[in-house]
Amino acid sequence: MKLKIIIASTRPGRKGPILGTWITDIARKHGVYDVEVLDLAEINLPFIDEPNHPRFQKYEHEHTKAWSKTINEADAFIFVTPEYNFGYPATLKNALDFLYNEWTYKPVGFVSYGGVAAGTRAVQMLKQVVTAQKMMPVAESVNVPFFTRFINDADQFVPEEGLEKSAYGMLDELVLWTKALMELRSHKVA
Repeated sequence: MKLKIIIASTRPGRKGPILGTWITDIARKHGVYDVEVLDLAEINLPFIDEPNHPRFQKYEHEHTKAWSKTINEADAFIFVTPEYNFGYPATLKNALDFLYNEWTYKPVGFVSYGGVAAGTRAVQMLKQVVTAQKMMPVAESVNVPFFTRFINDADQFVPEEGLEKSAYGMLDELVLWTKALMELRSHKVA
């Protein structure tokens, strides 16, 4: 099973890759998934520039075709997202909106980070979007309040035990949904 971990923040000085490295290491230790990290800063999608609705999959641009292939081969996702002004980054919304069918019937977990709210408001907004794309957001998530206190001088994320337990709990749930939705996708009418 293929898990794609998407790092949402693209701004200079961002900390998303640090949290992304941590959850990637946990996912690999968990041992169920073939894990790949997708950093939206490196992928660098433009704002949507496709003339056709994504459900038709009539893509004209190579960047869209590459993004489609990358997302289509995934069985599950984890979004690593900060919270900006009670929401999530526009880069993540843009990445989601480029495609439709490639996301459907796949589960998604969330690692959110921020101040006192730990990115939970961003996740609540994301759940509305991903369910409209027929994704299944798992209830278990990792929400990191005041996240910079867990980043050491070597730019490594060193969480408390509860956050690590949350990560394993989210992965366990993600596996259950991945298996169920793989079965569902195998019966999907074209």
